[in-house]
Amino acid sequence: MRNAVVKVNGAAMSTVLGQGQARIPTGGKIRAGIKVLTRRAAENPKAQEIYEHCLAAGQSFEQIETALSAALPALKTPLVPKNVPWFTARGQDFPNPGIAQQILERYAEYRGDGVKRLYRFPLVFPSDMWQAVMPHELASWGLSEKRFWSQYSPDGRVRHCMCYAPVPRDDTGKRAIRVFGGRKAALRGENGGMCDPERCREYQQRQCNLSGRFIFFIPGVRSISAFELHTTSFYAMSAAIQKFETIAFLRGGRLSGFLDAKRTPFYLTKKLMDVPHIDEDGRAMRVPQWIIDLQAPIDVRSSCATTMMRKP
Repeated sequence: MRNAVVKVNGAAMSTVLGQGQARIPTGGKIRAGIKVLTRRAAENPKAQEIYEHCLAAGQSFEQIETALSAALPALKTPLVPKNVPWFTARGQDFPNPGIAQQILERYAEYRGDGVKRLYRFPLVFPSDMWQAVMPHELASWGLSEKRFWSQYSPDGRVRHCMCYAPVPRDDTGKRAIRVFGGRKAALRGENGGMCDPERCREYQQRQCNLSGRFIFFIPGVRSISAFELHTTSFYAMSAAIQKFETIAFLRGGRLSGFLDAKRTPFYLTKKLMDVPHIDEDGRAMRVPQWIIDLQAPIDVRSSCATTMMRKP
């Protein structure tokens, strides 16, 4: 970040931390699905015991996977994602575990199977820019950090492939120079620094994938930080962008806050869709999946009227 500007008594002043992309602090995750034991792990009574115990304790799926790997090192990947029609809010995914319980008590519901689950919940967005409340990128991850990621040029016309620049060294070449502001980013050397999935080795080997997240507040749940919901669904994010743009048009550019004077929020839920899929042999097929669905239950007429009233 460089050359940040703040307003003081109408004058612009530079700051040492610099100007960077707006980031909304988050403090807790709602999950789009669950993870279950692989077929091999499910055949192991010890794995079943650990999994059930950790679930009951409200641990995150990362913690459950760590516990399973520590107790049963022969199980390299003990958990696998499962697409389900509900969201999960687990205590260890929040700095304050009680927040997860607040969310479930307010918005979880029964739908015929005797288990209370989070199928739908309200939310408001903290920014009018959909790029800020649904940031997304193509990214390739290593064991401990992001290796490559997509980033657009300032004019939004060119998509680059970025990586971390090598740490600079002093004149002797033996000592790393202390870098201010964290590691620097640089264009990746391959493909001329362009992000081109069809020519990208990592993307073709499924090591680089689209990932994004919704950033929001939940009415009635007290938190100074926003919550986030991660997704890798191209269809969910594309549909959300269309709704963001429609709502912004109807509300004179506004996405943040409640949708109308009646304090109507957005909602997140899921719907079952037949999603196009290309198999390894290049054949097109459709598979049913539960896809995140952003809803905005407002009266279009009242929204248009409110927008017209705001115009000079």
